[in-house]
Amino acid sequence: MGAPPSPPTRQPPAALRSPAAGAQLHGRLLRLGLRAPLPVGNALVSMYAKCARAADAARAFREMPERNALSWCSLLHAFVVSSHMELAHELFDEMPSKRNVAWNTLLMGHSRSGNAKQCLALFNQMWMSGLTCDDATLCILVDACAELPDPSTGFAIHKVVVQSGWNGIPEVNNSLISFYTKFSLLDCAVQIFESMKTRTTASWNSLIDAHARFGYIEQAALLFESAPETNIISWTAMIGGFARNGLTSEALAHFVKMLTQEYIQPDDFTFGAVLHACASAPCLASGRMVHSCAFQGGFASYLYVANNLVDMYAKCGDVEGANNVFDAIHQKDLVSWNTMLFGFAINGLPKEALEVYEIMTYHNVSPDEVTFTGLLTACSHSGLLEQGRAFFESMMSVHGVQPKPEHLSCVLDMYARSGNIAKAIEMMEQYPEIVKSPGSGLSEALLSFCSSENLDFWVGRKVGDDVVARAPARDTGYVMLSNLLCASGRWDEAERVRRAMAEQGIKKSPGCSWIEVKGKVKVFVSSEQAIDLTDTVYGLIYLLDYEMRNSMLLCDV
Repeated sequence: MGAPPSPPTRQPPAALRSPAAGAQLHGRLLRLGLRAPLPVGNALVSMYAKCARAADAARAFREMPERNALSWCSLLHAFVVSSHMELAHELFDEMPSKRNVAWNTLLMGHSRSGNAKQCLALFNQMWMSGLTCDDATLCILVDACAELPDPSTGFAIHKVVVQSGWNGIPEVNNSLISFYTKFSLLDCAVQIFESMKTRTTASWNSLIDAHARFGYIEQAALLFESAPETNIISWTAMIGGFARNGLTSEALAHFVKMLTQEYIQPDDFTFGAVLHACASAPCLASGRMVHSCAFQGGFASYLYVANNLVDMYAKCGDVEGANNVFDAIHQKDLVSWNTMLFGFAINGLPKEALEVYEIMTYHNVSPDEVTFTGLLTACSHSGLLEQGRAFFESMMSVHGVQPKPEHLSCVLDMYARSGNIAKAIEMMEQYPEIVKSPGSGLSEALLSFCSSENLDFWVGRKVGDDVVARAPARDTGYVMLSNLLCASGRWDEAERVRRAMAEQGIKKSPGCSWIEVKGKVKVFVSSEQAIDLTDTVYGLIYLLDYEMRNSMLLCDV
């Protein structure tokens, strides 16, 4: 006979992140009179800290007749993870001794709350107090520098890393790779990776994600295949990279391959990445398959996954499916409301979109810039000019949301659809900084309106010349100006624009469309002839012609 099975181990409340279980245990300890020993008090404060229960941690701390450095640091951690930074600073000032752990805890709090400048100011105080930084300090500082608008401070911290000899620690190098990736300095990230004597899985994941984010998906795939060990983060980085680069089929294939791995299980971020791929295609059948996997794995109720499911169904045209998932979300956040509102808007259901906004405000959810993009899109697609104009004005005057190119584009579209090109131009003149912002595309949008049924040649010609002058290396201005001239019957001028485009060596971007058949997406690119099926197509046309003629003859008889 073998040995009897071991009894199941019980995880402590801190590991389970269960404050209710922790409170019950605390009460039992008090009834048994076990609050006095120092280890018990430290364990209680630490447990409440890990459960982000700052008030309970403070109460347990006050009940301790004896305290040590661990007691103080545990309560400090409780304040930090609960985002009570003022209380954390007050406690920090009261601490009888401040070691690296205490400084690092406070630094981490400022870094994670987005206060990078405060984090760096605190580091200066630490440095002036005579303490030397350790690897944890440097990781926190590098992560904080990644949130700054300029990389110069990060360069200085990197210099400190090298001078202090911590550049051989993988965790510090991993943070540096992420920092340089944030500022699009891929070569620097690669240099750090190649200089590392010891690389962790996180090191490989950081570089894989960096290449995928910059569109170097083939290099990312090579790194993925070369990695000695992969985990769910590695697989998610590749799936997300494929999705962001428009490679939906590859993203789905990678997801399916991942499901065959014995020791890899998808998490909520994995499902979010693959659902983004399905929404981008769009590919409803695959999206439903992923939804089924998420449901079976218990992730469908996760807020992040649910929001992505709403987005996927809406972009695939299944508004009912999106609404069903939305209604099932118990604790909706702003992303949930915005996604459903946008889903109705892009599917031509303005009434439903506006109803979502009304319910959202009834629940005291404050709208943001994405909310107003959805509302203005709904009004634009439905010709609700006055309502759209009211939303645009209240966005700034009531909610303090500053307009961005996407908001102004919707307003221009509304005026253009109503035939009021002059008002659209007036709006552009009111917001010149938005029009001139890189990648706004507002001039191109107005030129498109002038070239369509709202033909206004002279306005269109002026805007078209401006678009070409500001972006002479892009095909958009040339093509749209040529189309405007053709629509106005000015064929010779249109030919001159096309000739100028050819002389600049600029080629028109090919048109692209796709269709989903039996769960597979087929992409069609203009002028592409991957397989010549001309004979088959003509044969089918002749057959259909023959069948129709025979049917007509039979009807006559």
